[in-house]
Amino acid sequence: MSKVHEIQEKIDALESKSRRIRNQAQGRAMTQVEKSLLSDIDVELRDLQDELKWTPVNGPVTRPGPVGGFSPISRSGERPFSSFGEQMSAVMRAGIPGGRTDDRLHILNAATGLGESVSSDGGFLVQSDFSEDLLKGIFQTGKLAKLCNRVQISGNSNSIKLPAPDEGSRAGGSRWGGIVGYWVDEAAEKTASKPKFRRLELTLKKLVGLCYATDELREDVGVLETVLRQGFADEFGFLIDDAIYNGTGAGQPLGFMNSGALVTVSKESEQPQKTLVYQNILNMWARMLPGAQERAVWLCNVDVLPQLYSLVLEVGTGGGPVFLPASGASSSPYASLMGRPLIPVEQAATCGTVGDICLADLGGGYILAEKGGLKSDMSIHVRFIHDESCFRFVLRVDGQPVLAQPVTPFKGENQLSHFVALETRD
Repeated sequence: MSKVHEIQEKIDALESKSRRIRNQAQGRAMTQVEKSLLSDIDVELRDLQDELKWTPVNGPVTRPGPVGGFSPISRSGERPFSSFGEQMSAVMRAGIPGGRTDDRLHILNAATGLGESVSSDGGFLVQSDFSEDLLKGIFQTGKLAKLCNRVQISGNSNSIKLPAPDEGSRAGGSRWGGIVGYWVDEAAEKTASKPKFRRLELTLKKLVGLCYATDELREDVGVLETVLRQGFADEFGFLIDDAIYNGTGAGQPLGFMNSGALVTVSKESEQPQKTLVYQNILNMWARMLPGAQERAVWLCNVDVLPQLYSLVLEVGTGGGPVFLPASGASSSPYASLMGRPLIPVEQAATCGTVGDICLADLGGGYILAEKGGLKSDMSIHVRFIHDESCFRFVLRVDGQPVLAQPVTPFKGENQLSHFVALETRD
């Protein structure tokens, strides 16, 4: 018997078995075991049909070359997953007691040195091309993460150590904590200098997301993919932004609001509660490092917007609006302040509280480390009585400001930084 006939006989047998299960379930709801069996049959049928496609009438079976950075050939001749939804369905089947674990899930783990079993964290790596798309969606959804200086941690390492300038003052004319320049006469002796560095260490923190999916949703691969893609991108993007803004540094990235690098500007004397005046903006702008002003963005809570729209520059007994165009409120308000973008974010504190408006240079002042690759897992036990399954994703990231403290300028008394906030007005 030829190879083609052998494959076709297996296909016919599986289709017959599928029909028997469906006929037995007529007139009643399918049991979880029956659903699992049908899912396994569907996977085997797709594999056999794919194998049949690559099997010539005479001669050995041939396969395409590597896809996505790893060989698609396993001991059962399986190819990579064609969609993120298909892989999540395979993860779902692997989580059902007695369910079949798709060999392709093991291939993905083994391709990154994790061996052919579930890693210590549990779950399976998301296929590299899907993982890249998900990470791209996460950083596009978030407003702050995409502005940071992002670095990749590769290999088996879970941390990275970077040299950062140990610079607290430029009053003596030095740069980077110890580089000093001199004007000297011809042939005069030169004085040696050297930079002073501190060790900035980023140790990956684990970000975990959960999503409950009904049995009906799990069976619709297309809808399942849409829900998981958008849902996890939105949630992870929000949480990473919140960590960049407010993170404690304990089990999560260190946010600039809790870092030693933050400069907090004093309010004006007798300034009313929960208000923002134009002088606050000018004072904040003056505390940003000069080299960072061209990259900085304004971040604020939406509660602050009414205060921004009513800012007035007083000139004698008159004046004019600061934040509205000359034609008034009938036209679109400017999306910039002092020439820099204004971005409303949910992570900012409510109006009147420190952190309600900040001036931040994330590109030059904040390092965000990430380790490429998401892990996914599924359990039917968490919401078993509700006919729901729980999908879990794990992403590992860390971040912190580059400076450990504000910098005293060469000339001037006020300290400067990449991050400037306004003190509480109460």
